[in-house]
Amino acid sequence: MPALEIRPTIEADLPAITEIYEYAVLHGTATFELIPPDLAEVTRRFRALVDGGYPYFVATLDGKVAGYAYAGAYRPRPAYRFTVENSIYLRPANHRRGIGLRLMHRLIEECEKRGYRQMIAVIGDSANAGSVGVHTACGFQLVGTHPNVGLKFGRWLDTVMMQRALGEGATTVPAVPV
Repeated sequence: MPALEIRPTIEADLPAITEIYEYAVLHGTATFELIPPDLAEVTRRFRALVDGGYPYFVATLDGKVAGYAYAGAYRPRPAYRFTVENSIYLRPANHRRGIGLRLMHRLIEECEKRGYRQMIAVIGDSANAGSVGVHTACGFQLVGTHPNVGLKFGRWLDTVMMQRALGEGATTVPAVPV
């Protein structure tokens, strides 16, 4: 197998990320977006996450971006500030090769270092066995399914909600102002 590296994303990676996500939007059900964002919008989203203090990683195979993962705010209200939602996307040729699992482990590790306590996965399409499997292998538990909440490709799709404690989880309260 070619050399796999997981590293922080840089702006030079964004054209490849745009391409990967475009394919997911146009051909998959992992995302409920219907129109792929262009490079300018992907760049804006990337900067908002990184400037907000959230981790964003790429996996490269011999220097070529194979996939990416990031965490962002779960919800905007301040009580949710210790909870993140994750996203992970791979080039189709890189599915089922362990790359997604490695990206998730790295993302979880970094979120724990940054003091986050819970990670939420909102998985598009309950038939997305690959994503459910990666999350399960990383310690996520099924929280529930929202049936028929998205309409894409002429059919109703579910979202699967999964959750994983990070670090000390809810066993202690962080020493920060309420």
